[in-house]
Amino acid sequence: MQYLHNDLGLLDGNEVVEVTLDKAANVRLMDSSNFNRYRKGDSHRCIGGYVTRSPYRVRVPSAGHWHVAVDLGGYAGSVRAGVRLLG
Repeated sequence: MQYLHNDLGLLDGNEVVEVTLDKAANVRLMDSSNFNRYRKGDSHRCIGGYVTRSPYRVRVPSAGHWHVAVDLGGYAGSVRAGVRLLG
């Protein structure tokens, strides 16, 4: 599956991540172990889901290394996304 990836690095937790999309897409906030499972196509846990409104904001739940992945769930097409930390 094709996806866009943003490595947010080590975060303290409680930061807000803002994702701006040019169309509806799946937005997934994951820690490193879940991101590695996602990349392999294995079962994983994430925060987020199918997002239809932009911008989408999500709070990082705990300290750790975090990633954002944006995909179209296997459907054809492309999506553009911007990711930034709001603090």
